Amino acid sequence: MEKDNKIAVLIDADNVSDKYIKYIIDEISNHGTPTYKRIYGDWTKPQLASWKNVLLDYSISPIQQYSYTTGKNSTDSALIIDAMDILYSKNVDGFCIVSSDSDFTRLASRLREAGMYVLGMGEKKTPTPFISACEKFKYLEVLASMSSKPAQASNTKQVNKQEGPKVGMTSKDELIEAIKTIITEISDEDGWAFLGELGSTLNRRYPDFDTRNYGFSKLTPFVSSLNHFEIRSIKTSNPSISLKYIRNKE
Repeated sequence: MEKDNKIAVLIDADNVSDKYIKYIIDEISNHGTPTYKRIYGDWTKPQLASWKNVLLDYSISPIQQYSYTTGKNSTDSALIIDAMDILYSKNVDGFCIVSSDSDFTRLASRLREAGMYVLGMGEKKTPTPFISACEKFKYLEVLASMSSKPAQASNTKQVNKQEGPKVGMTSKDELIEAIKTIITEISDEDGWAFLGELGSTLNRRYPDFDTRNYGFSKLTPFVSSLNHFEIRSIKTSNPSISLKYIRNKE
């Protein structure tokens, strides 16, 4: 996803806290430029009052959706209808759907069928079907914690003292086996695989994979910490750029 690509940001206010908005907008800037910024909810409800100043600060347009029937989520319908209208306008390159609700699973799948990049964001309670339907998925709690502790993200010794991944994330043991398999599939005759290609393949197979989920800001230190792989670096003609390769340990 190119960073100059246009992204429609659609937020489900019923399932997202306003405390995450800064981290949401910051993360989107890593994937593209937000063009549409809309948030959906029944703004007559007092529990959404905390969003008021946030919407002004980040220029997000609130979309009013009354709850006509008890037990029915009309907010979901409004967001889905707008998403399809935006899709047919052909004014964007991708979508960011911010919600922890599995009701958007089919929407994410439909947008990807149309060739759209779909970035999902939600809390760790987000159901797996929605996560899998997105091309990439980011956990809001992780984005918030990594932004508040940037030094910890790059310090391997500190990170290794942390607890393992929370419920809802792929376990390290599963990732180790996946990495071993990918290396076998893409490596040369000597068993070496390009680390960048490994990362791309891993992201495709696990949409919610993000090294920040495990306390690391980059892929290389994260893979090194697993202690199952060899990594070598090859210098290029540009002194600031080196190519990294990985293979399974004997």
